[in-house]
Amino acid sequence: MSAPDEGVPSLEQWRALYAQTARFKKITPWKWMWDSNLFGVKNPEDGETGYCCVLGAGKEVFGLAVYLGHEGLEGYWNGVNHPELAHEEGAGHIKRCLLLTFDDRGDLEGTDLEVIKNLGFEFKGVRAWPQFRSYRPGYCPWHLTAKETRFLTLVLDQANEIVLRFKANPSLFDSPKPHHYWVRVRQGGAEHGEWSDTWQKPVPITRVVQISKSFDSRRLETIAAMPQKQMAWEVDFFYTPAVVREKGRRPYFPMMLLFSDHESYFIFNGHFTEPGRYLVELHEQLLQAIEKAEILPEEILVKKEELQAYLKPLCERFGIGVSLVDDLPAIRDARGGMREFLAGGKGPKGRR
Repeated sequence: MSAPDEGVPSLEQWRALYAQTARFKKITPWKWMWDSNLFGVKNPEDGETGYCCVLGAGKEVFGLAVYLGHEGLEGYWNGVNHPELAHEEGAGHIKRCLLLTFDDRGDLEGTDLEVIKNLGFEFKGVRAWPQFRSYRPGYCPWHLTAKETRFLTLVLDQANEIVLRFKANPSLFDSPKPHHYWVRVRQGGAEHGEWSDTWQKPVPITRVVQISKSFDSRRLETIAAMPQKQMAWEVDFFYTPAVVREKGRRPYFPMMLLFSDHESYFIFNGHFTEPGRYLVELHEQLLQAIEKAEILPEEILVKKEELQAYLKPLCERFGIGVSLVDDLPAIRDARGGMREFLAGGKGPKGRR
């Protein structure tokens, strides 16, 4: 059973969200705001800030995007600073935001239309139908949970005032300090507390790196006693293109952990997992790869800093170095083979 915060929104919650959405559309803030005019609203429930931008100045997509926390904000800036990466494989799986768009009726799904019908609302015209979606890294865009609905309603309630203040004062979000954002905060976090303007610097994501589980000491001793060879392994994780759909659950793109020899391109281990679990399962999969090979590599090569951080504690036990590199040719070849296989090709070619 879903946790209460992850459950389906009530009809009253939907009604409140649609009411604020109607106000937002009537104001038409995209007439004087760009998606670069970022402002924040802090969630009194969990303290996380949603960084908001109005969509519509380009006359293509109209609505509001709310990027959640430091992770969401990083995704926003990656899209702004590196637009060329938007179409890279896996780039579409890393957003963390809530999105309101005004679309045509045909763009909505049955679930959306059922809510509108139950509320007794009716929309007419082009781009007149509100659509709400939740984006989480590794998961398909999905309908809002109860918690997300509450927060988006709160954001729109604040945004409906903020956009008018910005219209009267276009320098409202001009920061007095580098990397600080204009954020609305409800004092005390109480349900009916007063809101105030603040300047806040996003709190970076902190990860506590530790071995994810206790391993049998004899198993570790056996692995440590294996011969070590002057060879390098490549290790990486990435989203696969297939979608996993399970009844009653949000569809997701499986994450694959891959362990390959840098010289021969031989794959020692490949493991599929659900997004959010790949780092939890990383150490176990590394041990399995070593046990299958019956040797210890001298070095492991990775492209991602977080992967380096998570591998180091365990690798240090075995005298294995972990180095950050720009390219992993063996894994790049394996991924190319996977794409060919899924497209009906011959699969990986390997080292020649």
